Amino acid sequence: MDLSVPDDLASLSDEARTVAREWAQRQDVQEDSWLIGTSREFSLELARRGWLGMTWPVEEGGGGRTALERFMVVEALISEGAPIATSWFADRQIGPTLLQYGTAEQRRKWLPDIVAGTSAWSIGMSEPDAGSDVASLRTRAELHGDRWVVNGQKVWTSGAADADWIYLVARTEPDAPPHAGLSEFVVDLRSPGVEVHPIRDATGNDHFCEVHLADVEVPAEHLVGVRGDSFRQIMRQMEHERGGIDRLVSNRRLFLDARSAMTPSQRADALLRQDLAALETGYRIGRHMVLREVTGSAPKGFSAVTKTWCTEFEQRVAEFCVRVAGPQALEWNRVSRGLCYSPAYTVMGGTTSILRNIVGERMLGLPKEPGR
Repeated sequence: MDLSVPDDLASLSDEARTVAREWAQRQDVQEDSWLIGTSREFSLELARRGWLGMTWPVEEGGGGRTALERFMVVEALISEGAPIATSWFADRQIGPTLLQYGTAEQRRKWLPDIVAGTSAWSIGMSEPDAGSDVASLRTRAELHGDRWVVNGQKVWTSGAADADWIYLVARTEPDAPPHAGLSEFVVDLRSPGVEVHPIRDATGNDHFCEVHLADVEVPAEHLVGVRGDSFRQIMRQMEHERGGIDRLVSNRRLFLDARSAMTPSQRADALLRQDLAALETGYRIGRHMVLREVTGSAPKGFSAVTKTWCTEFEQRVAEFCVRVAGPQALEWNRVSRGLCYSPAYTVMGGTTSILRNIVGERMLGLPKEPGR
């Protein structure tokens, strides 16, 4: 098996890393840049280079490039800490969803601005009492003539404070079973009745937000896909959200810097060397998992395996960096911030416990837990 990278892909990766390093130097924090690295200016730079909508069909305004080309660019950008958060959710998730479920009119309305880097999107799924369990959400949407009226609350909505649009899941059929009766809408965050409140976490970041919707009117034509069939559409969205390289390299730059900073005595420490070897191996395993997703060779539902492995790996990276830093990790710096943030990796996008159940029940055919 030849695992070497063709010259054209290697060149593309080098170009992306050069661009990423230049822009990352302007950021206070390089880690988790796909979540906290907001920059309208950099979104325009990505658009100028053709790095938004890279794999989308040319006739839809996309680049018509291969999934491997996009992988090389995205891996480089996130690994180096480029501020891609403003355009990330639209490029990773919203565009592919609109291409699969949106009408021709919807695609003409929203895709061009995403490719141009001029619109920012957030995703409204989780609620205060419905985190990983989307089926229990309570936000309602009622049809009144040619308008939907939405009432409810979303939480942990990444980037909502800086976004133009929210891709919202709401219950439209209140009498349907929990996994049915959900629909998806595109909501203008500047609409009357929308309030966005940033949530400041332990690291000082405020990219997570609460979104309150009180009698928010949404045009009927902003419903995406089939009314009442959102759960099936969400499951497809999760494949985009959970199986990408972003789940592996959020703190890659921190690891590389910690590895370079190891003292001679640390390099001679057998236990530390063993941890280092395990992380180097784990990174390669995770990368091959992501590549299976990228090339379409992974089995259905494999993104649950990929996200579980990769996000637990990211937590181990944070712990390793603390060991290397030693007493310096007691001060507030990149290393201590990385450790404080690391529990989020296995929570956002679906908790590890939920994902392990998905793997066990849906992929391995194991019996459900008693009482479930």
